[in-house]
Amino acid sequence: MSAETRYDGQRAARPPRWFSEAADDELTIFERSRPGRRAFVAPQCDVPDRPLDELLPSRLRRSSPPRLPEVSEPELVRHYNRLSKRNFDVDTGFYPLGSCTMKHNPRLHERVAALDGHARLHPLQDPLRAQGALELMWRLQQALAEIAGLPYVSLQPSAGSHGELAGVLLTRAYYEERGEGRHKVLTPDTAHGTNPATVTMAGYDVVKVGTDSHGNVDLDDLRAKAGEDVACLMLTNPSTLGLFEPAIEEVARVVHGVGATLYYDGANLNAIMGISRPGDMGFDIVHFNLHKSFTQPHGGGGPGAGPIAVSERLEPYLPRPVVVRRAPAGNGSEAVYDLDYDRPKSIGRLRGFHGNYGVFVRSYAYIRSLGEAGLREVSETAVLNANYLLARLRRAGVAEYLPAAYERICMHEFVLDGSPMKRELQIRTLDLAKRLLDHGVHPPTVYFPLIVEEALLVEPTETETKETLDRFADAVADVLREARADPEVARAAPYTTPVRRLDEAGAARRPVVRQPL
Repeated sequence: MSAETRYDGQRAARPPRWFSEAADDELTIFERSRPGRRAFVAPQCDVPDRPLDELLPSRLRRSSPPRLPEVSEPELVRHYNRLSKRNFDVDTGFYPLGSCTMKHNPRLHERVAALDGHARLHPLQDPLRAQGALELMWRLQQALAEIAGLPYVSLQPSAGSHGELAGVLLTRAYYEERGEGRHKVLTPDTAHGTNPATVTMAGYDVVKVGTDSHGNVDLDDLRAKAGEDVACLMLTNPSTLGLFEPAIEEVARVVHGVGATLYYDGANLNAIMGISRPGDMGFDIVHFNLHKSFTQPHGGGGPGAGPIAVSERLEPYLPRPVVVRRAPAGNGSEAVYDLDYDRPKSIGRLRGFHGNYGVFVRSYAYIRSLGEAGLREVSETAVLNANYLLARLRRAGVAEYLPAAYERICMHEFVLDGSPMKRELQIRTLDLAKRLLDHGVHPPTVYFPLIVEEALLVEPTETETKETLDRFADAVADVLREARADPEVARAAPYTTPVRRLDEAGAARRPVVRQPL
C-alpha cells in the first residue's frame, strides 16, 4: 500500500498501527480466545433441575469440557465475516469450472424456496395435507420428463453421483429379473470419475472404451467390447471434451443390439436443453444435476438433487415412493397427488423422505420462469459463449502454448492442451491455474479429462457477459507473457490468496482430518 494513502482525510507517512494490525491480522479464533469472555449469557433456568444421569448416561458424556473458543459477540461476527471473505464463489467472480456449470443462481428462487409453505412443511406430513408440495414435485417430474424425452421420473436421488447409482441399480434389477448374468458396464476413457466408482459400487466390472482422434467414441473399440455380458454403457453427450457425439445413433444401435441399456450422464445437459433430448438419441436412463442446469446452488457437499428419468421398460424398478397424480373421482372433486409405495419390483428407497424438496422448488421456479423457449436460449447462449471464448483466446495469442485439444466447434465447454506451454515455457497447467487466482478468476478444471496432457477444461456458462470472457482471455494471455520472461513467477503463485501454494499431492496421501486436542 502506498505511503501516500489517505486515512481520515489526512496524509500519513505510513498507515497507522491499528490499520496494519487489522489488515494483517491472521489470528485464529482460538488465539483470540480469552477465559471467561462470552458472546451470550443465558438467562437463569426457571425449570426444576433433574439429575444429569436421567438425561444422559455417564458413558456418553465427555470426560472434559469441549475445547471451544471464548470470545465476545463482535469478535464472533468478525470471525465468520473473515471466513466468508476467504471463499471464492460465483457471486465473487468468474467461475469457469469445466463440467460443473457454475452459473448464477437467481435470487428470486431463493425467496420462493424460503416461503413458509415450502420451508416449514414437515417431510412426514400426510399427503392429503401436502397437496401443494406434491403437485409441485409431480409437475417438476413432468417437466424433466419432457426435457429428457423419457416418460418416467424419480426425484429421490440426492446428487448426480447418486442418480448414477440409481440408474445402474435399475439396470441391475432389470437384468436380474430376466435371469441374465451380465456383469460389465462400459465407460468412456473421458468419463467423469464418478462413473467407474458407481459401476464398482453397483457390483459390476468397469470396461473402458477409447476415444478416437476426433474426440468421439471409438466405434471399433465399442463394437469389440459390446457383448452379451455387458449390462450398460454410461455416456454423456456432449462429452467431457465439450464435443457432441455425431454417431450417437450408431452408438445406441451397438449397445441395444447386444441387449444392454444406454445411460446418460446429465452433467452436460446445459448444452442441449430444448435443442435435443437424450431419449430421442436412444438413451434409456438420464440423470439430471439440478445444481448445474437448473440453478440449485452448489452446496459444498450440502443439499443437492440428481433425479433420474427412464424408459418404460425400467419404470417398474424406480425407487419408491413415486409422486403420482390420481385422477378425479368424477364427483366434481379435484385430482389428488399422492406417494405410491405399491411398487413390488422397486429397487427400494435410496434416501430418507422423498428428496431435497427445497432444491425442487428452486429448479421448478427456474423452469417455469424461462419456459421452453427460455431453456433453449440458455443452451444456445452457453454454446455461443464457449465458442466465443475459445476464439477470443486464439485471438489473444494463447493458441501457441494452449491449443484446443480438438479443433472442432465445441458445445458448452472446451479443453485446452497445455503440453506446449509446459514444454516451451516450463510452466504446468497447475501453475497457470494458481496464477489466475491473482487475477481474481477462479481457475478452470485442470488435468481432466485424463486423455489430454496438461488439460485445462473451460466452461463459461450462459450467464457471463462478453466483457467477463474478454477479461479472462486477457488474464490467460498475461500469465503466458509473464512466463516467457520469468516462469518462476507462475511457479510460485498465488500471491494474493489467504494461503499460498499448497502441497495437494501430500494432502491427498497424508490427509490430516482432525486437529489433535
